[in-house]
Amino acid sequence: MAKSPVKFPKIDIPEIPVEIVSEEEMAFIEAALAATRFSMYSSTIPVASSSSRSSIFSSVSSSQFQRNARSVESISLRFKRRLSGCSETRAVGDIEDSGDLMGTQKKIKVSKSLLQRFRKKRGLSVTDITSSEWCEKQMEFILECGRPISTKAMKAGSARHAKLEEEVIKRVKVRVKSVEDVWAVKLMNFIVGANQLLFEGLTRELPLIGFVEGVWMVGVIDEIRMPVTESVRNPTLVDTKTRSQARLPSEPQRRNGRLQLMCYKYLWDNVVAVNFPLNQFFDFFSLNSQYILSEEIKESTASSGLPTKTLGDLVEYFRNTCCLLPPAHDQLLLRYEFQEDHSLLGEDEFTYDSVWLKKQLQCGLEFWSGEREANYVPEEERWKCQFCKFASMCPSNTTSSQIAQEAINNQ
Repeated sequence: MAKSPVKFPKIDIPEIPVEIVSEEEMAFIEAALAATRFSMYSSTIPVASSSSRSSIFSSVSSSQFQRNARSVESISLRFKRRLSGCSETRAVGDIEDSGDLMGTQKKIKVSKSLLQRFRKKRGLSVTDITSSEWCEKQMEFILECGRPISTKAMKAGSARHAKLEEEVIKRVKVRVKSVEDVWAVKLMNFIVGANQLLFEGLTRELPLIGFVEGVWMVGVIDEIRMPVTESVRNPTLVDTKTRSQARLPSEPQRRNGRLQLMCYKYLWDNVVAVNFPLNQFFDFFSLNSQYILSEEIKESTASSGLPTKTLGDLVEYFRNTCCLLPPAHDQLLLRYEFQEDHSLLGEDEFTYDSVWLKKQLQCGLEFWSGEREANYVPEEERWKCQFCKFASMCPSNTTSSQIAQEAINNQ
């Protein structure tokens, strides 16, 4: 049976390195997290395990954690409500007469929403939100036809990303036999990553899950930094993107990157502020809280100071860990580097805008929940079509030289 890698953070990091990952690679990382095939008997997934020196659980007992979790039992209702116009995830119905002249009988033809068709029991990823913001029609094509093969630039970004990750993380393997084991791995990665952040001031590839705006959402934060000695220790979320050309991206690309980081902050702040909704979590993802974890996972959790037997035990540790974390800093950081030599092209430090973010989420959820058809990119951003693998089959396609030139100018 195949084994999956476990991640162990190294000790004695001399400095906080810069995480470098391409925009396309980040999409693949999050897509892989969201699209894990739970029906498989075994799969390969990263698991994290902390060192004894930095283990948060060496100084705080499990009973203390349990008391901490029980003290926050109520779930804030504001995180259960949907955005205006998106009161629930619903299918769109086309009503047509059945032939009854009196109109006493009707047939209803119901089409499932994209959420129901493609994200059932998986959750919506942050990449789903950013991809649909880039172009909803392209996102629709990806869902229906499959994601295009990765490009040379994407592979280069992936290789660079893996090399930098090795500076702070060591990978080993454990066996996973069920969907519960898969989720145990994800939760374990969060716990150990948060532990590393609290004691060393840096963690990477931190998986997130939360129930926000009426939907389950998942994501992987590229990098989180936090002062270790200062009194104010709000984590700073950072995302570094590589560029194939030695210049800064266009405004639509920068806007998309800002949306991504704001989504991460929204998820982070939600999960650390609200008692994790256990029942909804187990029900939505069809998980058995009493499932006995595999022996290798139990050994890994025990070695990290987390003596667990069932998935429910690990979820409790997850909730307890969230209670120890402060909200993320309002200042978010995007870094752009030249892929060829990793030189810094520029930084985009910006302030979290909750009003703008919720408008973007509302628009995206209307599309995902089937409340409206997919939008095409606006006229001023039609240069995007020149780089779309589905342009030839898109109803809005045009091959004018003007769009081709705009594509070159905005690349």
